[in-house]
Amino acid sequence: MDRQQSDNELATAADVVVLVNGSGTVAAENHLLDVNHSMASSPLDNRVIGQKENLVLAFKTLGVVFGGLVTSPLYVYPSMPLKSPTEDDYLGIYSIMFWTLSLIGVVKYATIALKADDQGEGGTFALYSLLCRNINIGILSSKRMESNSSLLSTNLSGESERQSRLGKFFERSLVSRRVLLFIAILGMCMLIGDGILTPAISVLSAMDGIRAPFPSVSKTWVEALSAFILILLFLLQSYFLRNGKEGWLALGGTVLCITGSEAMFADLGHFNRSSIQIAFFFAIYPSLVLTYAGQTAYLIRHPNDHGDGFYKFIPSAVYWPLFAIATLAAIVASQSLISATFSVIKQSVVLDYFPRVKVVHTSSSKEGEVYSPEVNFTLMIFCVAVILIFGDGKDIGNAFGVVVSMVMLITTVLLTLVMIIIWRTPPVLTALYFITFFVMEGVYVSAVFTKITEGGWIPFAISFILAVIMFGWFYGRQRKIEYEVTHKIDLDKLNLLLSDPGVQRVPGLCFFYTNIQDGLTPILGHYIKNMKSLHEVTIFTTLRYLLVPKVAPHERIVVKKLRLKGVYRCTIQYGYADSLCLEGNDFVTQVTDVLRDHIRNCPDEEALISSDEAEISDLEDAKVAGVVHVHGKTRFHVGKNCSWFDRIMLAFYEVLHSNCRPALPALGVPPQQRIEVGMLYEA
Repeated sequence: MDRQQSDNELATAADVVVLVNGSGTVAAENHLLDVNHSMASSPLDNRVIGQKENLVLAFKTLGVVFGGLVTSPLYVYPSMPLKSPTEDDYLGIYSIMFWTLSLIGVVKYATIALKADDQGEGGTFALYSLLCRNINIGILSSKRMESNSSLLSTNLSGESERQSRLGKFFERSLVSRRVLLFIAILGMCMLIGDGILTPAISVLSAMDGIRAPFPSVSKTWVEALSAFILILLFLLQSYFLRNGKEGWLALGGTVLCITGSEAMFADLGHFNRSSIQIAFFFAIYPSLVLTYAGQTAYLIRHPNDHGDGFYKFIPSAVYWPLFAIATLAAIVASQSLISATFSVIKQSVVLDYFPRVKVVHTSSSKEGEVYSPEVNFTLMIFCVAVILIFGDGKDIGNAFGVVVSMVMLITTVLLTLVMIIIWRTPPVLTALYFITFFVMEGVYVSAVFTKITEGGWIPFAISFILAVIMFGWFYGRQRKIEYEVTHKIDLDKLNLLLSDPGVQRVPGLCFFYTNIQDGLTPILGHYIKNMKSLHEVTIFTTLRYLLVPKVAPHERIVVKKLRLKGVYRCTIQYGYADSLCLEGNDFVTQVTDVLRDHIRNCPDEEALISSDEAEISDLEDAKVAGVVHVHGKTRFHVGKNCSWFDRIMLAFYEVLHSNCRPALPALGVPPQQRIEVGMLYEA
């Protein structure tokens, strides 16, 4: 794939908008919840495409979407703790796998979950954002937001009377909103853990095929070869009653037959619903059913070969070709989960749940194809460490089973909330869905939890580390937002500051970045008091992330004239599937062009300070005189009155903040045009 020459680093942190209501209370976590559906450009699923295009997309999904699912036969049977299995045992296991693929794969994901897209995007986070856009579940305030922008006005407030009781409960209960946020974060962390474990178990299981024709090859050499291949990849990119507890424990391995099914939903934004359904119904599902049937038939005749149930039943004449295909399939499966991890990290960064990292768009036509060098290096270290430390495929399989079952269960819970709150599905059907899949997946979860001491703790350790990072970053961002909202500068206060005889208006065009919409950042007051100046033309700029995948190009830049001479507001808005492609002089030119049109077409209702042409002339003169970008660099001052929790979390946030990438380079601003204003926020 062609990599774009410019590496877009996602900007969040100090440039995330927060709307406040009239009383000044924060009305959202760190992103907008009142988003007009019309603002998102049409997703792929809403486009009218022909049958031929659908078939082409369906073919592409075979590797990208179903790479993890089709390689599951490599490690399902070897991951089961079977002891002297009989024919009835194998038939029972196959029966469980058949109904698991049929119910979870066909009914839950391919039929129901694919309809719960968020403007074309899928995955557990898309379900959470879909709920955010329909009910106010911000953890800092349950009050609805108000906005002066007609572009962003919605009729959510009008729909509040028709909300379900459950939706109203979430709006009233801070605890329930925090629990829901925790579930969404856990789902993201588990999916990232999937990106670590899938390459490890897929490649290790494929490489284990060398030992069949060459028994002298030790397990250590297989692990070393698997680690080498992974490094290259990253560098390139009802029988339970009879068997009792043992039958229940076997579910820990059986659940792996459905691994990768979440990718059907998570990768929805890269393809469309029809193409994924065509590929699954007519290729993946029947192939898996027949493959597991063949494996089971072989194992019935050779019951002690379950530890290597894939390679043993391959005829010797086609052994090496199938070995090569299995290895390539494992690499494709690894790459698909690695790419999905990049996308998840990107969405987390965009919505300010994760520290800023560098994100490169590897395709000029597909926004979903992204790459992050920092994340790539970290994944490589974790994957290689998992193989070298936990080389036993059963331990990694146990860890993988925990990830698969937890992600499925979280999707079931969030999808049930969507059915109740948004779809208004009849209670009988909702209860049927929830009871069926929650009980089924709950049994799987209970089975894999018995493997905590045998490798099952790995995903929890990974998720715990990621959750601490995400919560520490999120907590610090919220504390900063609270301070800025409390100490915001309004126009009256700005006018008072500028009326000081010692403050001068200096030539030039200044982009002053502010976080909040109904007011200006307190850094502005700090800047004017110390610099005793403000540029002749000052544009207070806010980057606004919307809970929609894409924002239409003509709605990307929104400008507004303020009541003071030469003072304007600019809002740059885009969704979590957008890339911020405004760079350097192009950014300045696009903003000034939009502002020029706004001055001509939208005259002030109040007394004009100057004529439109004179105002445009001042804008052009300021642009020629020089452009500067003023950006705040804030830190917390932790006083003695702060609690121990604040001391720990804010100190951890400062460590993250000092080591993450700056937000301003995302706009391609030249270093010589940047000014950073430092300020201490009282914690």
